[in-house]
Amino acid sequence: MLIPSKLSRPVRLENTVVRDRLLQKLSAAANFRLVLITSPAGYGKTTLVSQWAADRKDLGWYSLDEGDNQPERFADYLIAALQQATQGGCSRSETLAHKRQYVNLNALFAQLFIELTEWQRPLWLIVDDYHHITNPAIHEAMRFFLRHQPDNLTLVVLSRNLPQLGIANLRVREQLIELGSQQLAFTHPEAKQFFDCRLSAPLAIEESGRLCDDVAGWATALQLIALSARQGAGSAQDSARRLSGINSSHLTDYLVEEVLDNIDEATRHFLLKTALLRAMNDALVVRVTGEANGRMRLEEIERQGLFLQRMDDSGQWFSYHPLFGSFLRQRCQWELAAELPTIHRAAAESWMAQGFPGEAIHHALASGDADMLLEVLLEHAWTLFNQSELTLLEQSLNALPWAMLLDHPKLVLLQAWLMQSQHRFSEVNHLLERFEQACSSDIDAALQGEFHAVRAQVAINDGNADEAERLARLALEMLPETRRYSRIVATSVHGEVMHCKGELASSLSLMRQTEQMARRNEAWHYALWSLIQQSEILFAQGFLQAAWEIQEKAFVLVSEQHLAQFPLHEFLLRIRAQLMWAWGRLDEAEQAAREGIKVLKGYPPQQQIQCLGLLVQCSLARGNLDNARSYLNRLENLLNNGSLHSDWIANADKVRVIYWQMTGDVQSASHWMRHTAKPAFANNHFLQGQWRNIARAQILQGDLSQAEVVLEELNENARALRLMSDMNRNLLLLNQIYWQTGRKAEAQRTLIEALKLARGTGFISHFVIEGEIMAQQLRQLIQLNALEELDNHRARRILNEINKYHHHKFAHFDEGFVSRLLNHPDVPELIRTSPLTQREWQVLGLIYSGYSNDQIAGEFDVATTTIKTHIRNLYQKLGVTHRAEAMHQAQSMLKMMGYV
Repeated sequence: MLIPSKLSRPVRLENTVVRDRLLQKLSAAANFRLVLITSPAGYGKTTLVSQWAADRKDLGWYSLDEGDNQPERFADYLIAALQQATQGGCSRSETLAHKRQYVNLNALFAQLFIELTEWQRPLWLIVDDYHHITNPAIHEAMRFFLRHQPDNLTLVVLSRNLPQLGIANLRVREQLIELGSQQLAFTHPEAKQFFDCRLSAPLAIEESGRLCDDVAGWATALQLIALSARQGAGSAQDSARRLSGINSSHLTDYLVEEVLDNIDEATRHFLLKTALLRAMNDALVVRVTGEANGRMRLEEIERQGLFLQRMDDSGQWFSYHPLFGSFLRQRCQWELAAELPTIHRAAAESWMAQGFPGEAIHHALASGDADMLLEVLLEHAWTLFNQSELTLLEQSLNALPWAMLLDHPKLVLLQAWLMQSQHRFSEVNHLLERFEQACSSDIDAALQGEFHAVRAQVAINDGNADEAERLARLALEMLPETRRYSRIVATSVHGEVMHCKGELASSLSLMRQTEQMARRNEAWHYALWSLIQQSEILFAQGFLQAAWEIQEKAFVLVSEQHLAQFPLHEFLLRIRAQLMWAWGRLDEAEQAAREGIKVLKGYPPQQQIQCLGLLVQCSLARGNLDNARSYLNRLENLLNNGSLHSDWIANADKVRVIYWQMTGDVQSASHWMRHTAKPAFANNHFLQGQWRNIARAQILQGDLSQAEVVLEELNENARALRLMSDMNRNLLLLNQIYWQTGRKAEAQRTLIEALKLARGTGFISHFVIEGEIMAQQLRQLIQLNALEELDNHRARRILNEINKYHHHKFAHFDEGFVSRLLNHPDVPELIRTSPLTQREWQVLGLIYSGYSNDQIAGEFDVATTTIKTHIRNLYQKLGVTHRAEAMHQAQSMLKMMGYV
């Protein structure tokens, strides 16, 4: 629950001085992105803005306190304030914030701006007391907010110091209104009006002006002067002299002598006790002070001018002026030290009764009452965990004696999940071992099952699949059906272990169970995870269309449950990009990879490695080596910066090795081979991928026999495990080896088998990246009419993609090649004495690559009749009469030069 008073604009008091000169300046605020009002305490920032905001609609107000330094709490209140401003126009963002379904504040604000752009009228968001914010993540998010907020929104920030919002650019662009202490200081006329409202005997304008000058226009000092004069503690002039030159850090003595020492003891105690409340209403005041009518007492304090502020229009909520409240809390620590635990316990009980467990924990911690803290945690801890109140929970659990935790194992389990959620894996096992040693045999089976579930999650996250499987199985044996969350976790971990072990059918079944259980219990994170795993399994099995359909279900879940900013969404986008790349839909693959990188904004850059690898793959499939190199540079910089999971490294190595193959970089491949890990097995598609990287590097180095041994073993394992996509990839590398070693019949056999497998996988780009060797073989198969209709159609598409993207299409017939050809001793005399023009050589290259006349004309952007003229001329010069003879002649020349 959100405290209403923090979202209510302060009530404008009747005797407040109306500051027309400042209100005039603020009247133009709609034309600016930011209004920034900074000054020390007591200069009237909040009062001024509440005057300006009094008649405005479409306005949200958020008053901060020291508890708002947590990003999740900050987001809840800020979006709730904008919900008020838009009359519920930010409901999607509010849902995301409430369910914690966002990666970081930037991502949440991006969604918020989408909704705000639909609001046509000017909007205002006031953030008061921003100086309470010290969390860099919130500062960064608010800088993002200012850069991208809609044009119809004006942000108004009130702070005691200059906030870290990066406002220099706004100044330069004249998008900022600034008011500081100098502007906020009272003028002589404002001081005269101020005293006239508060003193029974009016002061002359000269006298009020002199008092104003004595305290440099400081509003709080003027209020103290008026209070002292009304209480008869001395003349206004005496009070002014004492306050002259004083600042907020030196007010303690003055406030003790001029305020506390001049009120009765009951009022003094009332002030000190209620100051411990960050906000207060009638019920809280009655419970904390023991007085019967809290509301009446607050109104009396307000009439006395003792710095009490109404926080909402209903008059239900109050708070002290920040300066005065801080002073009172300090005095309370000194004067009522013995009563503090009792006061805090009373406050905690009242907050609990009103449904604010977070505030209750704040006071329970301050009271030092472990029993009360335990009571609150037992009732509300898991709710707070699901709301990401991790810091508060950590403080609370650490404050409880270990003996008390031993009596309440659910809290130990919660502490373990807190550690797991923050990737403190070693601490989880240490905590549970300590608990089990202390309890010996007193742990019931259900609780032990829950411990096994969290340990299983830790083990699989840590890469220990065998231990994860053991623990997951034990958990599922011990857990009753009522322990739903832990059963979901254990089933998911078991499925992931089967995936790692290559037992794909079992893994698929377990992941489907996980999905069903997670949906029934609204554990949406695990539901999405299970769908992603199902898609990966189907991809490995060669059922890419089924994998695509599962991904579609996952995208629907992301939309319906507002999971777009979760890291798992990047995983989904990544496997969508992999699938699109496999099908040769490179634009869609690239778009999905870029969207994945956007999801990860705000996370460590290393997490972008997978998507960067996919951008490299897209560039390689297009034959754009310069672009691929640019992405590779980024990827390699990240690889060298921290430890990564072996699967991530294998995927990164894949694109590096393909790039080295395309550029003939034997040296880099050899260096990599000397340092790369060689897995002990190849019993899943992750390990198959790394061994395939090794085989490709061996081919590049010329170690063809060793590469063949590796690939034959990979295929044997792939057949046994039904890893059809891996078989498809392995066959393409075997095809390379057979072709390069002159075993053309075996090369043809493996290529035909790979094309047949592609009927299920739909692979296109895996063929395309093999380049010229693949193109030559596909031309031969098409010319020989050796393919069935479906495979022939795929072969032609692959050939078109190779011709479309790869520069080799007439690279062999460029000027350098022709020059070397004409100087070759074996070149036919006809070609030497009747040389082709450069354009005719290029046309010959495209004929050899399988281009039609119309395609060649499109390549050079000329008429088809022009190409026909070039063809007639080159036929005459080569001594051939038709296309097949020209292709044979071109192949002979390429073979003579060592290209075939």
